[in-house]
Amino acid sequence: MKSFIKFICTVLLFTVSFTSNAQVEEGETYLIKEIIVTGNTNFSAQTIIAYSKLRKDEEVQVGGEKIANAVKTLWKSNLFSSIDIYVTNIEGNTANLEIHLSDLPELKDITVEGVRKGKKEEVIEENKLKPGLKVTENLIATTRNYLTNKYKKKGFLNTKIKISTSQVIDSVEKERVNMRIDIDRGEKVKIKTINFEGNEIMADKKLRRAMKNTKKKNFIRLLKRSKYIEDNFREDLISVVDYYKENGYRDARIISDSITYLDKKNIALNIKVEEGEKYTFGKITFVGNTVYTDQYLSSLLGIKEGDTYNGVELRERIADETNPDANDITNAYQNYGYMFSTINPVEVSAEGNVIDMEIRISEGKPAYFNNVTVIGNDVTNDHVVYRELRTRPGMLYRKADIIRTIRELGQLGYFDAQQISPNVKNPNPVDGTLDIEYSVVEQGSSQIQLQGGYGGGGFIGTLGLSFNNFSIKDIFKKDAYKPVPRGDGQSLALRLQASQFFQTYSFSFSEPWFGGKKPFQMSSSLSHSRQFLYDSSTGNADKSKRFNITGLTFGLSTRLSKPDDYFLLSQAISYQHYDLQNYNTGLFTFGDGTSNNLSYTIGLSRNNLYNDPIFPTGGSNFSVSAKFSFPYSLVNGVDYDALQDERAEQNEIISDYQSNPNPSLQETTLYNNAAERIGEIDQERFKWLEFYKIKFKADWYQALTKKLILRPSVEFGFLGAYNNARGVIPFERFFVGGDGLGNFSLDGREVVQLRGYPNQSLSSEDGGSIYNKFSLELRYPITLGAQAKIYALSFLEAGSSVNDFKDFDPFNLQRSAGFGLRIFMPAFGLLGIDFGHAFDESPYGATVKKWETHFIIGQQF
Repeated sequence: MKSFIKFICTVLLFTVSFTSNAQVEEGETYLIKEIIVTGNTNFSAQTIIAYSKLRKDEEVQVGGEKIANAVKTLWKSNLFSSIDIYVTNIEGNTANLEIHLSDLPELKDITVEGVRKGKKEEVIEENKLKPGLKVTENLIATTRNYLTNKYKKKGFLNTKIKISTSQVIDSVEKERVNMRIDIDRGEKVKIKTINFEGNEIMADKKLRRAMKNTKKKNFIRLLKRSKYIEDNFREDLISVVDYYKENGYRDARIISDSITYLDKKNIALNIKVEEGEKYTFGKITFVGNTVYTDQYLSSLLGIKEGDTYNGVELRERIADETNPDANDITNAYQNYGYMFSTINPVEVSAEGNVIDMEIRISEGKPAYFNNVTVIGNDVTNDHVVYRELRTRPGMLYRKADIIRTIRELGQLGYFDAQQISPNVKNPNPVDGTLDIEYSVVEQGSSQIQLQGGYGGGGFIGTLGLSFNNFSIKDIFKKDAYKPVPRGDGQSLALRLQASQFFQTYSFSFSEPWFGGKKPFQMSSSLSHSRQFLYDSSTGNADKSKRFNITGLTFGLSTRLSKPDDYFLLSQAISYQHYDLQNYNTGLFTFGDGTSNNLSYTIGLSRNNLYNDPIFPTGGSNFSVSAKFSFPYSLVNGVDYDALQDERAEQNEIISDYQSNPNPSLQETTLYNNAAERIGEIDQERFKWLEFYKIKFKADWYQALTKKLILRPSVEFGFLGAYNNARGVIPFERFFVGGDGLGNFSLDGREVVQLRGYPNQSLSSEDGGSIYNKFSLELRYPITLGAQAKIYALSFLEAGSSVNDFKDFDPFNLQRSAGFGLRIFMPAFGLLGIDFGHAFDESPYGATVKKWETHFIIGQQF
């Protein structure tokens, strides 16, 4: 305001009184002979004259438009503290103009008082107070208002901000100022009471419950604090009115609201309402509909004559703006091509508190896509993006197709899911066409993986290269390495994982659109690992007892069209060769030998999670798979019953020997022969592995509030044998407990995360053949920005594993609870930490602490 007044006064000075060596009359016209710049300024005279748009040898009128415009232009630059223009040296019809001005002072030093050291830098950065900045009254006012509002949002309603400046003349006589900001937040103010007046029908308690963001003090409330935020309070007043409308009181309104300061720390909110009378719905008729029948629209509306009037429900049944997939009337038209349709509910009668409604529909023409474009995909090639689009030129407009396209682009992982934006352009109701442009923002998808975790008795480290938007056709193009060839949507991964108990090397490649015409994924992988047995006497790995595993897998998967196109059918053939060297366990005793695993896997999955794969806000993801080998025992002619009986006899010999404190030489020989024969029998049993394996997993995501996401999950796995005499194989087993980072082995084992317990502590040493797990996770996003996605979580988990179906009890579970944090940044990948508390002991004797910490570390570029 002060700046504006000063500007007006300056203009009046210029247009009314000019000084010269002669009498100057307002309205007289002079030819400019010279333009002179004077005053305290660091700008050159040429720059100021050019910016003023005053020119030598042109005519100006005293009090005229040219001089006034020159003042306005210079003032709007926000570079000067004062501007004066004088008419001098008048000779006949010529005169000089003198522009006298002073620069605004620049900021030199800034001091912030009243907050701790770490917050001082935050104040300076948030307000962009850098040395050299021009100090204006607007800058001071904007800074003061920003800080005042910032602290008020944190509950400091009595915040006082004082900003002062002091002039400093430097060595070059340039005017600078030091700024001092004094912040007095005062006491944090909380809402002690929320008082309602005028409510006879609705109790205070119910109205307070309708206010989702403004709450009074309550020591048991954790998620919503009792601080006053003006914007939230205004939204909650609307919520109070909506609550009345939901219960039939359509005329309810807020008459007034006020704040009473009870003391320095507490306030009371006073809300006066007018409830009005209760209404019910009368006759509801549809006008203008030709596409859908009245009966169908009535079923979508879901409101019948005689129902209590609910204005909120009526609005949502016509168009639910909170849910783009809602089953409402607007979406029924939008998903049938009628983009230009409008639906308006109109009250035609309200006699006797019964409201008759007309739903007036203007359907318009069906709309068709004309041009469909994508912008922002600087790395990802066009064909990779366009093959995911569900909207094509010439297709009938369907809102659901646009939403599905956003989901598919988000699930790729190449773009920031929060910034995918469909922009409708050139809608033409006359000819029924529109253009649509999808705007995307690239994010890092290739990954250098550096992971670490504790499990299996030591540190587990992982080093890997994972390129999730790879382009294999460009591997011989030198210019494509930025840092690697990218853009074709292929996946290439190289991985090394190791601890003192194992070493694993793997390579994998996948093409999601094999052939380029349909989503038909081809994948392949090659791996090799070495594992070592645990030496109980030293607590370290015994590298003289090891086995090597070499594996090869080839898989194909395709997207189905029925029951819907969220389903994916996958198939794979895999082969593993096991080479054992002095590696004896309780499951098999041929310490030296080989085993082979040739198996076929078929799986069915359905994934309709909402856009962001890092933080889904809705949808579900389930998968069921079956893996099985050929039933060799049906065709190889081996009598496994006889082998089982013989093995039992040899075990009796071993047991008798071990119970005899003074065995004879003959007994020792029998013992050695029995141990050798058991090894031969087991070598025969497991030369070619025979098994079947069933797995099921399902996750759901449900938004409880706008930001609070509930994620229930259930898992089950079963490893079985065709021939009970042959037995369950020693590979492909389930290891439950821990952070899930211990998935080091290539023997087909499944490492199942169950936080709060040490890694693999809820299974026997050699793994279980059956497991089940239940999980309930509550997630809350701290930020979902492009630079970082951060969310907090809490969890309840329970699970178990056993070695025999007769011991399986789905309700005899080991339970845990805890909390954690996830951070995803394109530059570093996913970082996570969980703190889990175990409620039960391990049934297999593992040591269980009260609290267990689990973490993962990733790096991505």
